[in-house]
Amino acid sequence: MFLIVGGDAAATVLTGAGFPQVFVAWTRFALAAVLLAPFCALQWAEMQLLLDWRLLLRAGLIVGGIVCILTALKTEPLANVFGGFFVGPVVSYFLSAAVLGERITRLRTILLLVSFAGVLLVVRPGFGMTTGMGFAVLAGCFYGAYLVATRWLAPAFRPRFLLLSQLIIGAIILAPFAFLPIPALTPQALGLITLSALGSAGGNFLLVMVNRTTPAAVIAPLIYSQLLAAMVIGWLVFGQWPDQLSLAGLVVIMIAGVSSVWFAGRGR
Repeated sequence: MFLIVGGDAAATVLTGAGFPQVFVAWTRFALAAVLLAPFCALQWAEMQLLLDWRLLLRAGLIVGGIVCILTALKTEPLANVFGGFFVGPVVSYFLSAAVLGERITRLRTILLLVSFAGVLLVVRPGFGMTTGMGFAVLAGCFYGAYLVATRWLAPAFRPRFLLLSQLIIGAIILAPFAFLPIPALTPQALGLITLSALGSAGGNFLLVMVNRTTPAAVIAPLIYSQLLAAMVIGWLVFGQWPDQLSLAGLVVIMIAGVSSVWFAGRGR
């Protein structure tokens, strides 16, 4: 989760320098696919599986999530964006129960609803909610569904193939945006593109690995650790700090999320 936030921070610097967010998203998929392909031991028989509708759906979900969160980060502080993004665990929790038949409990349901109240404090729907925060919430919905899709497919495919499949499919989906006008590719920009790609790919690879043995309803709340990373990186890199209401919402989200993880580990 910390790797993913670092990748998003690098992408934010790029979009702030004039690079279109869809171009940055394409570089994230394409470069990661090129760099990680030699280590994924892709087999010829697996190439045909890239057309499997389940893999296409999963890749489409993560593409939608990344494009939306990069769009949100163009105008909103890093920590606030991740606050809105944390509607994802709520979506994943209930969707995993509906689609995968995973167990839900009253206590964890209450805690997730409390965390959702924290999301509302950050997003403030109807009270000055911006378009950027709307994209952050949409990104969270995409990501919550992606978590469930990953759990669904983890037993059927190798972790490295799952990672590579989303990178290849995502790069193909976003390929038309590779030709957009962009600023000069300086060594600094190339370094940021690399950090963005490897941060996202590395974080998602670890996510695939843990999905092989852990239910999605347990994994989903772990993404709350991104809030801490977002606040620290947002302050160190961009000089951003949430206002009092947003900070209160972020604290509520974190406390409820950590509590949910603690009770999940005890079967409650």
